[in-house]
Order: sequence, then structure tokens, then C-alpha cells
Amino acid sequence: MQLVVARIGRAHGVKGEVTVEVRTDEPELRLGPGAVLATDPPTVGPLTIETGRVHSGRLLLRFEGVADRTAAEALRNTLLIAEVDPEELPEDPDEYYDHQLMDLDVVLADGTAVGRITEISHLPSQDLFIVERPDGSEVMIPFVHEIVTEIDLEEQRAVIDPPRGLLDEGEAEVASGRDDAAKGES
Repeated sequence: MQLVVARIGRAHGVKGEVTVEVRTDEPELRLGPGAVLATDPPTVGPLTIETGRVHSGRLLLRFEGVADRTAAEALRNTLLIAEVDPEELPEDPDEYYDHQLMDLDVVLADGTAVGRITEISHLPSQDLFIVERPDGSEVMIPFVHEIVTEIDLEEQRAVIDPPRGLLDEGEAEVASGRDDAAKGES
């Protein structure tokens, strides 16, 4: 099975290095020197990692055959894809691969159906589940323990305890006193 493990960012320096947005909890395993990765778009790869290092908190990679800034910049926004055994699981029991979470049913603690996970968005601050509701609309659910209280792979479900307003726009409360102040000024 193939998993997206990183996205190539901008070129760094003049010797072919690129910044990488890591999308795996195991970069040392998936993005080490010698790793051969498929790409999206496929015409760019496969790419073999020649060197890797961390600079100012960012992972920098250099690929075999990419020797200058122009060649590195041409790789920008390419997804790096690793071949992974579908039976392989992360070492930490509280971590999951995207393929394990895709298509899980999302329910409230009382069993009320919310929808189905159709996409996982990896943002710098946190991951989001994109959940398709039965009516076809989508809702974004932050993948944090306070909201996603249980992942049950055997039952193929994610149990959530959403804060008020997350699921229903009508329940949202105004978090600012600005509106009240504006009413008093008229």
C-alpha cells in the first residue's frame, strides 16, 4: 500500500536541497538516505534520498540527480509516497496511519451518527478529519484527544465529543464582545 509521507516545499540554497513538509510520524524510517519514493505527479519520480538534515526546525532533503536550485525548485509541491505493508502499524498505539482512519464512521458518544471520514488534512498546527455527513455536507473535526475521544478500528468508528457549535452553525456562540459594543454605540 502507498502512503504519502511528505510534500516537497521550496528549494533551499543552491546545491539542490528542498524543504519538506513531513506527513509521517516516522520520518527517520520513511525519509532516510537511500529511501526510494514514488511521487505524485508520477512523472517526477521515483526519487532517491541522497541526504537529509534538519535546519531551523525544517527537514531538508537532497535527491540523487538533483544538483542545483533550478532542479530543486522544479520539484516543488511534489508528494513523496512510500510503499508500506498494509499490516504494519505505528509503534505508538495512539497513532494511526491515514489509511486506517479513512472511511471510519464518526459517531457521538451516545451512538448518534455524524458521518464518515472522507479525507484527512494535515495542517501545521493539527490534523483535521473531513467528515461527510448523511446530507452530503462536510464538517471539519480537529483530530485532538479532547474532541476525538476514541478510535475503534475493530468497529470501524471514531467517537467524538464535539464542543458546542462544531457540528451545527446555529449553536455557535459569539466569542467577542465587539458586537455588543457596536450595538451600544449606535
